[in-house]
Amino acid sequence: MSKQDLPVVDLEAVACCAPIAVRPMDDDQAAAVAPMFKALGDPVRLRLMSMIASVPEICVCDLTPAFGLSGPTISHHLKVLREAGLVGSERRGTWVWYRVRPEAFRQLGALLDIPAAAQATACASP
Repeated sequence: MSKQDLPVVDLEAVACCAPIAVRPMDDDQAAAVAPMFKALGDPVRLRLMSMIASVPEICVCDLTPAFGLSGPTISHHLKVLREAGLVGSERRGTWVWYRVRPEAFRQLGALLDIPAAAQATACASP
């Protein structure tokens, strides 16, 4: 396993978080999850994430031309996504290939899950 495959964000720490509609997060839980949301908060990174998630894997050589940005800038954005634990990468020769880390998105989805009962209560409020 290369260094690029090791995320900085601890996905197990994210997995322990109950949905935010169930109970408030504590400081440690919020600190574990915030880098993932911060990484997705940039329009370029959100577009990159969408491109990566739409295929099983994609080469950086196919990502860079989609943007009016330099290669090093795209590499920086991909590094942020990788360090946030949202994508994995593998170097093959001179190119790096990226793929989504589905477990990270499942955990974020579970965190954002709003039970139907909570939705009905929110809709009934004046």
